[in-house]
Amino acid sequence: MPVSVDIRTALPARELTPLLDDAFSWLRWVDDTFSPVKEDSQIGRLNRSRTIRQIPELIEVLHRCDELSEATGGWFEARINGVIDPSGYIKGWALERLSRALSNAGAGDHRITAGNDVRVRGSAAPGKRWRVGIRDPRKDVVRKVVFANDLGIATSGGAPIVNPRTGEVQQGLGFVTVIGPDLGLADAYATAIYAMGPILARRYAADLAASSPYQTMIVGRDGQEVSTPGLAEYSGAEARLAG
Repeated sequence: MPVSVDIRTALPARELTPLLDDAFSWLRWVDDTFSPVKEDSQIGRLNRSRTIRQIPELIEVLHRCDELSEATGGWFEARINGVIDPSGYIKGWALERLSRALSNAGAGDHRITAGNDVRVRGSAAPGKRWRVGIRDPRKDVVRKVVFANDLGIATSGGAPIVNPRTGEVQQGLGFVTVIGPDLGLADAYATAIYAMGPILARRYAADLAASSPYQTMIVGRDGQEVSTPGLAEYSGAEARLAG
């Protein structure tokens, strides 16, 4: 998947070039380690009952996937029919880790984009928040624009998502976008909420917004949209309660 890294912090080329080289090396390492379709990745080896390396990041991701399964009542599930696939979490997790690394390296003003997942930090320009369009992944049109200095934005619905309770592809929604402080969690929540289908999705999104900083926009197959109230803080649009 194409990934773009937009750094707005003024850095000399001698610092920026190796920083970007390290960023894309990290992303390649993540793909080589966690891809469920690569037979020799650690996930691929685990699914084939082969010896794996004890990588701290692997243990962290698998543990967090188990926690997310519990937190979503099993609607986020990285283990289906004995096969491990952390795809609903790993992309957001990788971009979140990269964003923190860039900030620690002195590049605090940046935007990272991979598909429908975006992580922004700092400013697009002095005194100016980042402007991010939330796109309908099926129609490739912008449904809403959010403005933020520090935010993860994850959208699910562009690729098939399986209902973990039936094993069938969920067809009830258009797409789900979740925003919040950690892109990995936002990514997993968006996947879980989409898998729930229309009725449970609205209820869970409302509960999530009431108990955490994660806000949700749900768009149905008919194009109708519901959003949790906190989304208005970033978009300026009138909020509509998901419930």
